[in-house]
Amino acid sequence: MSEPRKAAAPDPHDFLAVDGTLSPEERDIRDTVRDFAARELVPRVADWFDAGTIPDPRGLAKSFGDLGVFGMHLEGYGCAGAGAVAYGLACRELEAADSGLRSFVSVQGSLAMAAIHKFGSEKQKADWLPRMAAGEAIGCFGLTEPDSGSDPGSMRTRARRDGSNWVLDGTKMWITNGSIADVAVVWAATDDGIRGFLVPAGTPGFTANVVHRKLSLRASITAELVLEGVRLPADALLPGSRGLGSPLSCLNEARYGIVWGAAGAARACYEAARDYALTREQFGSPIAAFQLTQRKLADMLVDVNQSALTALQIGRLKDRGDCHRDQVSFGKFANVAAAQRVARTARSVHGANGITLEYPVLRHMLNLETVATYEGTEEIHALSLGQAVTGISAFR
Repeated sequence: MSEPRKAAAPDPHDFLAVDGTLSPEERDIRDTVRDFAARELVPRVADWFDAGTIPDPRGLAKSFGDLGVFGMHLEGYGCAGAGAVAYGLACRELEAADSGLRSFVSVQGSLAMAAIHKFGSEKQKADWLPRMAAGEAIGCFGLTEPDSGSDPGSMRTRARRDGSNWVLDGTKMWITNGSIADVAVVWAATDDGIRGFLVPAGTPGFTANVVHRKLSLRASITAELVLEGVRLPADALLPGSRGLGSPLSCLNEARYGIVWGAAGAARACYEAARDYALTREQFGSPIAAFQLTQRKLADMLVDVNQSALTALQIGRLKDRGDCHRDQVSFGKFANVAAAQRVARTARSVHGANGITLEYPVLRHMLNLETVATYEGTEEIHALSLGQAVTGISAFR
């Protein structure tokens, strides 16, 4: 009887060999985005975070377009038509650099472009999607309002008919890329329910005001959109949009990217803490030799690998067409909470050094406070999961 093969020691960077199950194409996409992030994003993002902006957003958009990540999961119109896992891997590698940078890509591809792709006319798709995929045009997604976050159905933005035109009035808040967008997808209540409209930048009555003094997602551009008597032609309406389900379906696509992105942020914090613990010496030994530090590393290791497994399983379900929105809620709820735990623990491993931008951990920790809130707060996803397993809605 032959001796059983001895298993290789686990890789500290992929302890459960999650990435070992990827296809060659998926590994190529992972490596391409990871290399881009290491070369173009990681060396600069701390400065961008410190400055509270992206100095050259159009240049970055063009770089993302050249990389092929804008709308990469969409079919046609210059989009790559990649699978869900491949798109998720791109989100993971981008958020390992910074949540704000992954958000730039998600808002462009999974919100603005996806809305046009799902609900737009053929002319709207042909006019906007190829340029957006190439990073030559930037889009934003106007759903959230100052008084309407978790309950978007209570929005106050209104669109009324005036002859053959539409006239929009209202305010949207916390809009990523809002002040740099060439086109805004704006959701408004009409006599026929909630509908989507394409509002080009420069339309009279439409202004975008940058939100300053943020303490989270600082390497990102956030704006308030104000619409005062904005007059649009009839063909500005997204003809396929019908009711609140239309924008919510786009949010689910962006939320799926967060499932993977949070896993990337967690991995980056764990790896930073492991590297630091192996090189930082106290009492004559690296702090990695101390029991309390090893326990922290073990806790982080479990969260990081369980997050990776969760993201991959949801991605595989999505690629098969078997992914329910509640499963995406599960992933967002679980992975963001895990990433927050990892970031806090990693910050403690770094000690006083952990509060500086010389290390990524507090930057990720602060970003994750926003990630826990947008695309559905932690509480909303908890209630979604509660309804899924009991059949009882606790929302109202």
